[in-house]
Amino acid sequence: MWFTRWVQPTCPPVRRPSRSATAALSLFTTRGARRFRVSESWRLQVRTVELPLITPFRTSRGTERVKTALVLHLHSPMGEGWAECSVDHTPLRGAEFVSGAVLLLSHVLLPLLAEHRVRTAARAHEVLADVPGNQAARSALELAVLDAAAREQGEPLARILGGAREKVAVGVSLGIPDDIPTLLAMVEDHLAQGYERITLTIEPGWDLEPLRAVRERFGYGFSLAVDANQAYRGDSREHREILLAMDDFGLSMVEQPFPHDDLVAHARLAEHLWTPLCLDESISSPGQAEAALQLAACSIINIKPARVGGYLAARDIHDLARRRSVPVWCGGMLETGISRLANLALASLPGFELPADISGSSHYFARDLTPALHLVDGQLGVPTGPGLGAEVDPEALAALTVAEVEVTVSENGGERGPSFGRMSRNAEAITLAG
Repeated sequence: MWFTRWVQPTCPPVRRPSRSATAALSLFTTRGARRFRVSESWRLQVRTVELPLITPFRTSRGTERVKTALVLHLHSPMGEGWAECSVDHTPLRGAEFVSGAVLLLSHVLLPLLAEHRVRTAARAHEVLADVPGNQAARSALELAVLDAAAREQGEPLARILGGAREKVAVGVSLGIPDDIPTLLAMVEDHLAQGYERITLTIEPGWDLEPLRAVRERFGYGFSLAVDANQAYRGDSREHREILLAMDDFGLSMVEQPFPHDDLVAHARLAEHLWTPLCLDESISSPGQAEAALQLAACSIINIKPARVGGYLAARDIHDLARRRSVPVWCGGMLETGISRLANLALASLPGFELPADISGSSHYFARDLTPALHLVDGQLGVPTGPGLGAEVDPEALAALTVAEVEVTVSENGGERGPSFGRMSRNAEAITLAG
């Protein structure tokens, strides 16, 4: 069965490669390569971390009080790399979830990279793209390869991706508060911090009134947007009328009002809405981005690497939108500093003309996994160090880890077994056959 094949993959014996085949490759080509050893192994540590949020973040899909993520530490023939997989314990906000992603990373994705003797990020992207769905897990492992290869080359990730900016303008998304006075206080605080765009999370029953209150209190001298997180329905006349009424508030965009798979409803709304319509959850690949633009379902795209299958796919969407003169911006998923550093590198590309939803570290977490990102005049600096541009704090990582899994895969088909060695706190110990 396909499932059995992938859950317990076998790396077939391979012939000893020639000297030219074992020369190290650069990130995307074979030029300027450094030398790798003939026989290599891949080792991946996957830690489940939980970071308490300073303020609970509520959307129409629930309230998040603790940020859960997987932190990947990859030891590969190209060196060491770090990444983050933004998934929850349960598949309520998205199809992927912690235990499923851990299984996929250790039993499918890492063995694929070893089997194909991957030596470039571009090749990693090609190999991982053959696995359907699972964009967050694929994105995380691809980022770990990117970070490892960039560190080996001594280049920052931004330069590898084609970034052109030293600083990135950023906005902030505000969750649904308990009442209007609390919302006004939140907006006032973040405007004072210098954020260049304020995005209000909305849902039916919490939409026009908070918009009216914010504009009446603070005026129209700043960029204001709304994010519906798929909370409205395209077949509801009442919902359509509410969305059309948002034209009165001078918004920079209305983001993802309808379910992700209803591009037609978005296209119909866009015909009558003067405010730019932005898609987020609907954009899960470069192909989906092209389909949305062909249908005129949006005029702005929110690009989230974890949602589209990686940073190289995100760059492809950026390039597509730039050819079509469609504005894009880099969205966030309440990530730790690991993904925020990578997102800053992506957002430095020339087509990201709108403020990114990255935010300073202090906005969400009292303690992050990387050095804090500080907002200066509404902007964050693009990391200039090799790879992600900063190191993971080992003490913070240890303190915030609730479970840990390690797997090693040999390229020569030798013995390799996933070692689910240390599970801490309330996590359940797991042992799987290699």
